[in-house]
Amino acid sequence: MALAAKESRQENLGDTTNMKALLSKEPGPPSTMVMEDIPKPEAKKGEVLVRISIAALNFFDCLIIEDKYQVKPPRPFSIGAEMAGVVEAVGEGVEGLAVGDRVCGPVQAGTAREYIAVHAVVLSKIPEGVSDEQAASISITYGTSYHALKDRGELKAGETLAVLGASGGVGQAAVELGKIMGAKVIALASTDDKVEFAKECGAEIGINYSDVDVKDALKKATGGKGVDVIYDPVGGDFSESAFRAIAWKGRFLVIGFAAGPIPKIPLNLALLKGADLRGVFWGAFTMHDPKANRQNVDDLLGWLADGTLKPHVDSVFPLEEGAAALEKIAARDVKGKVLLRVSD
Repeated sequence: MALAAKESRQENLGDTTNMKALLSKEPGPPSTMVMEDIPKPEAKKGEVLVRISIAALNFFDCLIIEDKYQVKPPRPFSIGAEMAGVVEAVGEGVEGLAVGDRVCGPVQAGTAREYIAVHAVVLSKIPEGVSDEQAASISITYGTSYHALKDRGELKAGETLAVLGASGGVGQAAVELGKIMGAKVIALASTDDKVEFAKECGAEIGINYSDVDVKDALKKATGGKGVDVIYDPVGGDFSESAFRAIAWKGRFLVIGFAAGPIPKIPLNLALLKGADLRGVFWGAFTMHDPKANRQNVDDLLGWLADGTLKPHVDSVFPLEEGAAALEKIAARDVKGKVLLRVSD
């Protein structure tokens, strides 16, 4: 009887050596992803094992599973490059983190699963009063935008900031952070309701770029002076038009190409305006200088804790519905972050 009871308890505990993961095993749309049991990782030297509660998704996850992104992880892999969770184990040499700590941070890929082992240097402790949903929402979208505006754009209080794609994940983050950093924010988006959403997030001026000339609209919004910093995650036809409205010694931040085509901006425009085209490759930044990135994330967590920063969560899907979550992002039917609930 005692042996039967012990076996029953073990059965209730489940297989502690495996975990559930949402996997991309072949290139294709979200419907090609599958849920499977895979081996649970262990924390090696310098690593921390995290039980993931919330995984956050981004537009590039839609591209990665179709092999259309600049980074192509070996298959099978999980989508999701940021998360929040609880430390379950720490590897040799790890300091400052302990079992039970709530943490968040970015990884290269693989948060749409129950556990992940990551280098301790990428993790930040979640302050009291900050939810897992909030913490999981900031590592990439806000991390990218903060790195772009602070480190690459050198945005100063009183300057003007134009944000293309202002209602999307990184765009919304740039609007909010631009306001926090003291800039006059001009939000550009493709529909009136997206423009209004961006204004609710802190933009002073909103422009629907589907029915105006972007250059003329930005010139008008700045009284003819031009824009000091342009934040462009969209690409396509809008990039050159926006660049033509840049101010003297302005900074044009190349974030990504959500519209698809990579623009070819005439370099004489940079010459005539004494302006800079500055690439923002946040992923490479995190690898080249992980400590600086963690400091940026800690800054963001501090703003979350004191209520200065209030990220908007569009929707939360269970892990099993990861395909539906990605389809929502791919359809541009998103205002803010889309999250996956992995565990309670």
